[in-house]
Amino acid sequence: MRYFIELSYNGKAYHGWQNQPNAISVQQVLEHALTTLLRTPIKIMGAGRTDAGVHASQMYAHFDIDEPFDRDTLIFKINWFLPHDIAIHRIFRVRDKAHARFHALSRTYNYRISNTKNVFTHDFAYKIHLPLDIEKMNNACAILLQYKDFQCFSKSNTDVKTYFCDIKSVYWEVKDTELTFTITADRFLRNMVRAIVGTMVNIGLGKLEVQQLHAIIESKSRGEAGFSVPAQGLYLTDIQYPDTIYNAE
Repeated sequence: MRYFIELSYNGKAYHGWQNQPNAISVQQVLEHALTTLLRTPIKIMGAGRTDAGVHASQMYAHFDIDEPFDRDTLIFKINWFLPHDIAIHRIFRVRDKAHARFHALSRTYNYRISNTKNVFTHDFAYKIHLPLDIEKMNNACAILLQYKDFQCFSKSNTDVKTYFCDIKSVYWEVKDTELTFTITADRFLRNMVRAIVGTMVNIGLGKLEVQQLHAIIESKSRGEAGFSVPAQGLYLTDIQYPDTIYNAE
C-alpha cells in the first residue's frame, strides 16, 4: 500500500531534504521516525529536493508499507517523536503507482525580502536595506514567461536531461515590510529560484536593465545571471497533484 505524507519544516538546521552521507537531512529524520514507530524499515520519496536552509510550508512524500495502521494515531505519535522543526499534517492512501515527485503538476515557491531590521524574521527573510523598484522587477517577470529554457539560472554541473521549465505564474508583491516573490512552474532546476531572485534584485537596484534579461536567458550561461540569494528566504509553499492519484480508498 502506498501513502502520501503532507508535512512542513523549518530548514535552518538541515542540509536540505535529501539524504546525505555526512549531514543531517529532513528525509533522514523522517525515515528514522517512521521506521521506529511502524517497526519496519521505511524509505520515503519526496516531491522535490530543497537545498540546505530552505523551508517548506507544504511538502509531500510517499512511502510503501504492507501492513495497515491507524493514521490518526501515527500522526499524533510522529509529531511527538519528531523535532520541533518538522510537522506532519496528513497521511493518506493513494494509488499504488502514485509518485510524490513525478506526478506533481506544479510547485510554488515564495522568496521573502525584508527592508527593515526585524529580530523575529532574521532567519526567515533576506534583508536588503536599499530600495527596490518593484515595477521593474514585475516587468522582468513578464519576460520570464516568454521562455522555457532556463539553463542560465541552473547550478553548474547539474545532471539533468533538460533545462526546460514551464513557468505558469510569477510576480512580486508588497506584504507589510516585505517584498514577496512567488513563482509556480511544473518543475525547477537546482538553485533556479534563488538565481532568478538575485537577478531580479539587480534589476530592482538598477544594476541591470529589464531588457537585459532577454540576453541573460538566451546566453544559457550561469555566469551572465545574477547572484544566488541566501537560502533562508526561500519557501516551498504549494504542490499540486491530479485528482486521479487519490482514488485508492
